[in-house]
Amino acid sequence: MSVKKSVDIRFSEYQKLAMSTAIYPKEYSIYYPALGLSGEVGELNNKIKKRIRDNAELDKEDMKSELGDVLWYISALASDLGLDLGEVAASNVDKLLRRKKNGTISGSGDLR
Repeated sequence: MSVKKSVDIRFSEYQKLAMSTAIYPKEYSIYYPALGLSGEVGELNNKIKKRIRDNAELDKEDMKSELGDVLWYISALASDLGLDLGEVAASNVDKLLRRKKNGTISGSGDLR
């Protein structure tokens, strides 16, 4: 199944499509996507670091590809935890809007 670039899919739909490509052993559920997520974030950061070092333009298509890999692993981890990615996203937005309303969007700590 191919998703056109112009198609806006929801996180829950993405999660289902992405998980149809998951081929890692289920005995490594949670661990495999968590480690993969860490690796992909590292790749993304390394490319940004090289941009700073070389004073070069950022390749947005390359960044889009890396962010897609990060999203895949986030989706896989959510699936392994029995969480719906759309609900995770909605919960995060609710938390951020609540912090903004309470004037606690900056700072540190989970309970603000």
